[in-house]
Amino acid sequence: MNRLTLPFIGFFVVLVWLVQASLFTVEQTERVLVVQFGEVVRAIEAPGLYLKIPLVQSVISFDKRLLAVELPGEEVILGDQRRLIVDSFTVFRITDPLRFYQAIGPDPDGIRARLNSIVTASLRQVMGRNTLLDVLSADRERIMASIKQLVNGGMENFGVSIEDVRIRRADLPAENTQAILSRMQSERQRVAAQARAEGAEASAKIRAEAERERTVILAEARATAEKTRGDGEAQATGIFAKAFGQDPEFFSVWRTLQGYRDVFDTGNARLVLTPDNDYLRYLHSPPAPPEH
Repeated sequence: MNRLTLPFIGFFVVLVWLVQASLFTVEQTERVLVVQFGEVVRAIEAPGLYLKIPLVQSVISFDKRLLAVELPGEEVILGDQRRLIVDSFTVFRITDPLRFYQAIGPDPDGIRARLNSIVTASLRQVMGRNTLLDVLSADRERIMASIKQLVNGGMENFGVSIEDVRIRRADLPAENTQAILSRMQSERQRVAAQARAEGAEASAKIRAEAERERTVILAEARATAEKTRGDGEAQATGIFAKAFGQDPEFFSVWRTLQGYRDVFDTGNARLVLTPDNDYLRYLHSPPAPPEH
């Protein structure tokens, strides 16, 4: 191998490394700061291919998309002195990488602790002026807008824009939850007892009305029966009277024979009469047949 070959290869390798070390790309989703000895010398927002001085300058990238931070459950006291355990999340965007770098440093995650403290303070301040009913009603949007405004004010010096602050969950503390559940159970039991009492009252009214209607129907039926029976007996009496008027002798015989049948039909009847009693006349001498 020629003694000039090794230096040439070394020079070529160094040249390639210098080219690679001096080039960097900026993606569509990034904002970039070029830092030289801890000082920012350039801020780049447009995507593309750029140059930097190798070994002297470094590149710090910041995501310009929406970022989210979730807060753990925090206990807050409402305006009506009720306590709530609130879980929230915050959506933000890094709008000024230079100010962000100067306030927080090169680590984008460094904002989370500061953001958590400011959001927690804003939650306590705003919700302390509102009641539980406000939090659970349509006023919740107004409450969240007020919290977002406060958080934006607290983060304005950090190069961050707060896009949204939302309450993900709001629960009562365990002891309050148990007390409310007990009150709800008592209320449901009271409503059930009232419903049962109203049902029993309605049932008694229905039974009383049915009994009254039954009594009226039976009375009307008895009256109708008595009237029908009276009409029948009157018609029967009229028929007997008419028949008696047509042939009194036959009718007298027929009635006497009917009496014999009714008295002696069972075989157990006893009569104490004298032999010459008129009632027994047809037993001594049958009636003569009618003359034609």
